[in-house]
Amino acid sequence: MTTLATRGLAVAATLIVAVACSSPTTILPPFDGAVAIGTWGGDSAGMIVTDTELHLHINCTYGSVSGRVPLSSSQRFDVAGSYQVRAYPIAIGPALPARFVGSIDGSRATVTVTVDDTVQKKTVVLGPVFVTYGKEPRSIPCPVCRRDDGAAGRLRVWARRLSSWIR
Repeated sequence: MTTLATRGLAVAATLIVAVACSSPTTILPPFDGAVAIGTWGGDSAGMIVTDTELHLHINCTYGSVSGRVPLSSSQRFDVAGSYQVRAYPIAIGPALPARFVGSIDGSRATVTVTVDDTVQKKTVVLGPVFVTYGKEPRSIPCPVCRRDDGAAGRLRVWARRLSSWIR
């Protein structure tokens, strides 16, 4: 092999390794027929899904859907929940009836919330927002709830409390 051919192969191999190593890692959510449990984050939005609820923040507002949110065969959902449109710096008024409509495409979800504001007598549409599985919410000027770690998280809380009592 000539020196030029050897150099060409070395450059090609280096480029292949560089491209492979620089590709962003996409975490695909597990699929069990419902919106995947975990944290979904995006610009000005965050969705925390547990085995008991879907909790969504859009800017300084938030709402929830009780239970797991089932997905259709086309990866879409349309479920009833409640939403707090006047949530920051303190929640004012009741949680209002709302519809959470969205779709999942790989690791990305698109969600729109339509709130029946029975206090102001109007319909409020929030979104669509785009959130990605395994990412933290970004650019939200208000506090965002974090995912409960379940039994492990509760155990850590109790351990901290116990250690503070012992001191």
